[in-house]
Amino acid sequence: MKRMRPGLAGRALVRGLAAVLGAAALAACENTPDEPSEPPTLVERGRQIFFNETFEGNGRTCGTCHRAEDNFGLTPNFIATLPLEDPLFVAETVDALKNGFEAPAQMRAHGLIRENLDGFEDLENKFTLRGVPHVLALRTSVASPAGPRTGWSGDGAPGDGSLRAFAVGAVIQHFPKTNNRVAGVDFRLPTDEELDALEAFMLSLGRQEELTLPIAFRDPLVMRGQAIFTDNAVGRCNVCHFNAGANGDPAVFGPNPGNRNFDTGVEDLPDLPSHVTGQPVPPRDDGFGIPGDGTFNTPPLVEAADTGPFFHNNAVATIEEAVGFYNSQAFNNSPAGQLIRQATGTGIALEATQVQAVAAFLRSINALENIREATARLAEALTATDARAAEALLQTRAEIDDAIEVLSGASLSGDAVLHLREARRLSASPRVYDEAWRESVGDAIAALERARVRILAPQS
Repeated sequence: MKRMRPGLAGRALVRGLAAVLGAAALAACENTPDEPSEPPTLVERGRQIFFNETFEGNGRTCGTCHRAEDNFGLTPNFIATLPLEDPLFVAETVDALKNGFEAPAQMRAHGLIRENLDGFEDLENKFTLRGVPHVLALRTSVASPAGPRTGWSGDGAPGDGSLRAFAVGAVIQHFPKTNNRVAGVDFRLPTDEELDALEAFMLSLGRQEELTLPIAFRDPLVMRGQAIFTDNAVGRCNVCHFNAGANGDPAVFGPNPGNRNFDTGVEDLPDLPSHVTGQPVPPRDDGFGIPGDGTFNTPPLVEAADTGPFFHNNAVATIEEAVGFYNSQAFNNSPAGQLIRQATGTGIALEATQVQAVAAFLRSINALENIREATARLAEALTATDARAAEALLQTRAEIDDAIEVLSGASLSGDAVLHLREARRLSASPRVYDEAWRESVGDAIAALERARVRILAPQS
C-alpha cells in the first residue's frame, strides 16, 4: 500500500495544519514510504468492518444504512439515488425477506426502517418505523446516569445498551438472510474483537468534544437565534440541548446530567409520514422500554441542520419546522411540554421570526462543524494510501456540500458560501497524488478557513 510523502510545499502546509488540528497532524504527516508498514489501528479496523463486513448475512453492512456520504445516516433523497441491487432493498429482492422484514413503501418515501424492539415473535403487528439516526459525535451524546443511550429511544440495543451491544442488535435486526434470525444460519454474530473495533470507529466519528456557547457570529440574526436558544426563559432549548449538544443543562438537572429521555408528543402529530396512502397504518411507536413509556432520547443539534428529516419518525423535513414543532399543540400538551409549563408558568411560544433566528443559529454551527470535518479529512488525505485518500476527498466534498446547502437554504453567509465553493473545486480527486495535488489541498484548506472566518465575528 502506497503512502504519500509530502514534499516541501506539502510539509509546510501540514505544519500549518498543526494550529488547526493539533500537533498530531504534523507528526502523522512526517511518515515516509521507507518506514515499515504498521498494522491497522483499532479505529481503522473498525472502519473496514463497518463498511465491508456482512457477517455472513443478507449482504448489508453497517454502512448500508449509515452512509458516510450522507452524514452517516440515511435520507429519502439519498435512497432515491440507489440502484435496486443495493443491499438496502433486500426486502424487495429476496423472497425470504419480502414479508415482515421492512416496509419498502415507507422506506423509499420517508427513509423509515422497520424495527422490532419488542421482539420478533409477531412481525406483522409488533414493530416500529424509525428514521436512521446519524452516528456522529457519539462520544459526546450516549452517556447517561441511567446507562448508555443508543438508538432513538435510548434502548436500541440488547443487554447493557452499550455501543457494542447496539452493533449486536443491528446485526440481528437488519442482517439476516431470513426472518428466522438464527445465529450461525441467517448471520454470524460479531466477535469481541470486531465489537471493540466497531465501537472505536463509531466513537471516532464527528466531534470529540462539546461546543462552548456563546459563539461570536458575524450575522445579527444568528446572534439573536443563539440568544433565544440559550435563554431558559424564552427558547428554553439549552435546557435539554446544553451547548447545542445532547445532554441536559447542569444548572437544571444537576452535575453530569448526561443524555436524557423525554416524551415530547411527536407521535401525536397529525399526518405522520409513516401513514403512507394504500399502506397499513403502523403501530404507535411507544418509545423507551418494553413496553415503552413514550419517551425518546435527546439528539445532538450541532449536526442537525444537514441530517434531516427530523425526530425519530422523520416527521418534518426542515430545521425551521423542527424548531417550530416546539410551538405546537402536540408538544405543549405532551409530558415534556407540561413540565416546562409547570416550571415557568408558560409553554414555548416563539414567533415566526424567532423560529427563523434559532434555525439560522443551528444552520451556522452546523456549517462550522462541516468546515472542521472537511479540514480534518483533507489533512487525513495527505497521509493516507491513495485509496483512503480518495475516500477522504469524497467525504470532504460531502461535508462542503452540506455546509453550502445549510447556509444557502436560509440565505446565510453568502461570502462564506463563495469560499466553500472554491474549497470544493480544489478538493477534486486527482489523477495523480503528486506535489501539485498537495498544493491544491493546501489551497482548499485555506479556502475553508476563509469561509469559517466569514461566519464568525471579526476578532478584536
